[in-house]
Amino acid sequence: MTTLGTGVLRIRNWLRDHPLALDGALALAVFVAMVVGSFVDPGSHPRPTFGTRVPAAGSVLLMALGALALVWRRRRPVAVLGATGVLAVVELLTADPPAPVVMSTVIALYTVAARTDRPTTWRVGLLTMGALTAAAMLFGAAPWYSQENLGIFAWTGMAGAAGDAVRSRRAFVDAIRERAERAERTREEEARRRVAEERLRIARDLHDVVAHHIALVNVQAGVAAHVMDRRPDQAKEALAHVREASRSALNELRITVGLLRQSGDPAAPTEPAPGLAVLDALVETVRRAGLPVEVACAAKDGPPLPAAVDLAAYRVIQEALTNVGKHAGPGAKAEISVVRVGATAEVMVLDNGRGTAAGTGGDIVRGGHGLLGMRERVTALGGTLTAGPRYGGGFRVHAILPLKARDREPDQPGAAGRTGENV
Repeated sequence: MTTLGTGVLRIRNWLRDHPLALDGALALAVFVAMVVGSFVDPGSHPRPTFGTRVPAAGSVLLMALGALALVWRRRRPVAVLGATGVLAVVELLTADPPAPVVMSTVIALYTVAARTDRPTTWRVGLLTMGALTAAAMLFGAAPWYSQENLGIFAWTGMAGAAGDAVRSRRAFVDAIRERAERAERTREEEARRRVAEERLRIARDLHDVVAHHIALVNVQAGVAAHVMDRRPDQAKEALAHVREASRSALNELRITVGLLRQSGDPAAPTEPAPGLAVLDALVETVRRAGLPVEVACAAKDGPPLPAAVDLAAYRVIQEALTNVGKHAGPGAKAEISVVRVGATAEVMVLDNGRGTAAGTGGDIVRGGHGLLGMRERVTALGGTLTAGPRYGGGFRVHAILPLKARDREPDQPGAAGRTGENV
């Protein structure tokens, strides 16, 4: 049974790949059926009676031409229907009794209905049914009310209906297949998009954590190295700040990396993400590094900000202070303000630094990831961020965050901040 099924499947696949061979075999089968039917006595019921009549040579020729036309039924269905219809009408007008040439017309009408649209099927089908039935009733040898004439009407109608049903089923199956393929493509694209967004979010968080704390460590280590010989007490204090900053960096990295753990891994830290509630601790670490900072945070007095907005505001301030410490130069100070304005929260970080040759004059236009990450984070919440030099010296970072953040994809990196800087 398995061998038989494999053989049938192989034959069917071969016929699907060679449609002309299939149509040739169908034409031969139709020709044989028409020739056999031409030997049957039309009035024999219920069993057919053979040997009472013999088809004329003209009828055999018409049957052969009608069967031969079916070979091209897939390529030119309407033309084949017209040719077989003409042959059937000629047979109905000339033969007595006529040979079943109309069988080729029935196959051709089925092909037209199966391979065209429904309006074409209705027009062509009604025209074929009407022409053949009228020719048989008006000019045929049998009486107009004979069963043979009604049979022509019924067979042509069923051929059109069967072809239309097959075409509808094929269209339905194709639509389901296309919908499934489109859903698969959409699912894969959505998965890739979500992976890319998550990678970008994690990259921003890691950058903010590492850049801020490493910048503080760098400043304090430089102070310790500078005063190690002359003021060892101050050097010890700077090294203590280095230790505290590195411990804070490790804690935040542990929290961020914990988000990547899979189920079944050891439990990740459950400490909440940083926000304006710990802004004072952030400012204190910066002050210990030697950067004077003034804070005006009116947003802390009202109801708490949404979690995403709170985190974004904290990260903007953290990154801005990191940039001030790296590029503002000696003697600089920073000012921070966070206020609610209507349905938005505005974050502003100002500094009066003059920058260094490698900082203000170079890094800001070099295109790092600091301002780029801030702008992407703010834009992802539906807000805006502007950053640039201030008139008279210094730098200004201004972020407007909607309190009801809308979901939107971050801008492309190339358009998000062409003047970004930092690590």
